[in-house]
Amino acid sequence: MAELSPTAGESNYSQDIQVDEKLVPKKGLSLCSTRYGIALIIHVCNFIAAAQNTVINITMVAMVNTTDHQFQFNGSTEWLPGGPNNAPDSLPAEAPTYDWSPQIQGIIFASAAYGMTLTMALSGYLAGRVGTKRVVGVSLFASSLLVIFSPLAAELGLISLIATRMVQGLVQGSIFGGQNALWERWGPPHERSRLCTIALSGMLLGTFTIVLVGGLISQTLGWPFAFYIFGGIGCVYCPFWFILIYDDPVSHPWINVTEKEYIISSLAQQIHVSSQKQPLPIKAMLKSLPLWSICVCSFGHQWLVAILITYTPTYISSVFSVNIRDNGLLSALPFIIAWVIGILGGYLADFLLTKNVRLVTVRKIATFLGNFPSSALLVALPYLPPSYITTMTLLTISCGLSPLCQSGIYINALDLAPRYSSFLMGTTRGLANIAALLAPTVSGFLLNQDSEFGWQNVFLLLFAINLSGLIFYLICGDAVVQDWAKGRKLTRL
Repeated sequence: MAELSPTAGESNYSQDIQVDEKLVPKKGLSLCSTRYGIALIIHVCNFIAAAQNTVINITMVAMVNTTDHQFQFNGSTEWLPGGPNNAPDSLPAEAPTYDWSPQIQGIIFASAAYGMTLTMALSGYLAGRVGTKRVVGVSLFASSLLVIFSPLAAELGLISLIATRMVQGLVQGSIFGGQNALWERWGPPHERSRLCTIALSGMLLGTFTIVLVGGLISQTLGWPFAFYIFGGIGCVYCPFWFILIYDDPVSHPWINVTEKEYIISSLAQQIHVSSQKQPLPIKAMLKSLPLWSICVCSFGHQWLVAILITYTPTYISSVFSVNIRDNGLLSALPFIIAWVIGILGGYLADFLLTKNVRLVTVRKIATFLGNFPSSALLVALPYLPPSYITTMTLLTISCGLSPLCQSGIYINALDLAPRYSSFLMGTTRGLANIAALLAPTVSGFLLNQDSEFGWQNVFLLLFAINLSGLIFYLICGDAVVQDWAKGRKLTRL
């Protein structure tokens, strides 16, 4: 791919996506193509990583003596078979339990986010230099080993468990941040929304699966086996990752020639493509309002996601006092709906682009639908009479709509600065991940301090943070390549 000057062919570009449509082959759009296979492989990787990160959220119900002694609802549980008092009876006697308050549980939930925040930006930059294959593959293997070690860490003490979770967060940040570099070389502009959402939706499927089967595993085998099983799955998958993933179409040995030409031609017409490495324009990035709007809005959305993933099992347990098996079944439902809607949202976003809807409009619509309805429904939840139909309906809709942001803010950095997208997507996700660090800790504190209005305070704070970030993005967000991200001609004297 040759260096293109910032003005070459610029008049032929559409208003948002800088691609000369006449020079791009019209073949290679099949779902059976190699690039969709790459998206599916990343989907499975994210499935495993998310399951490993989330496993403690459902096993926590079995790991502690009780999770609802600090906050109770007077809701009816007559609909549940066996009533509310069968939770501890069916747990395996050999599974250890611990006396952790809601505040301590919040710290444990958040501990992985400490490490994840530190490595997302760095791994994005590193993957752009040495390749996603190495960065993500090594990180996935390390994460799998740490998950297997987690039950032993819990036995050694609270500090040991928190330290293990923090190190696990470091390597998992490299998984989620390092994969972004692939789409610089594999993602044709008009297919990026669907390719990215297919890859990212693996996180939702992983969350759904661990919440669904984690309770069953904990009840039948004991909660440590949930860690052993999903850690083992990660170890088994790593060799397949190293065999099947390639960092660009040129180096892929089995790709169809027509598809390779299609991808290369699509990307070669973008003004960001360059064979030369240029230094990061850090000062210009720090002054970019569209970039800051992505960071702030992503922070608000991650706060929402952190509450949904971390506290859905605990909330259901506190409202209905269900056993861990039924808790898993109820908690899993919102995430399978979110998985389906996330994938469909990517296809819808690309469909709107083919109908000449402006790219910035598509990004803002997806971001609005993934934020405002979800947070508003959660705010209403504690004020309604506790009914399992009402509760599960609102939780399902709230969780189901949230992944629409995958077609909005989470790939918006690829629009603003395709040349630096791996670094910027890692950086924005890393900054947003601070919310995943703070949300469980703050929420655990609120629940511990106020047993009567704890959930109301948690959801009101979530709504305020989420709405503030959304408004900032709707005002300042953009989707055109920024001046500082365009190719520069090198003048030699």
